[in-house]
Amino acid sequence: MAEKTRYTDEELEEFRVLINEKLAVAQSDYEKTMDRIMNRDSNEADDTAPTYHALEEGSETQTKEQLMAMAMRQQKFITGLKAALVRIENKTYGICRETGKLIPKERLRAVPHATLSIEVKNDKKRAH
Repeated sequence: MAEKTRYTDEELEEFRVLINEKLAVAQSDYEKTMDRIMNRDSNEADDTAPTYHALEEGSETQTKEQLMAMAMRQQKFITGLKAALVRIENKTYGICRETGKLIPKERLRAVPHATLSIEVKNDKKRAH
């Protein structure tokens, strides 16, 4: 029997459902993070005491930087998931871009936007 070169339409549909679920969660998380960055989630009145404000400014800046980093990671994840949906449409989903072989289902379930097999990914890590 010849080695499989692509996933079946049924398998691709299974991955589409998984990716759409992860995408919905990721987009919700991103929106919540952006709300926090823009202070849209705050129901509190701003404290008017200048000393309190001065003490809070440093930690507030650090928190905003952390939130921005989280938002950027989330946006990258969302972009990866959307690209995976395009690969499903093109029936190229799950094919390692380096070796041309199928990426195991277990890896795709864990990292649905993966474009490299775990072996290639590990080889790249070792090379750096």
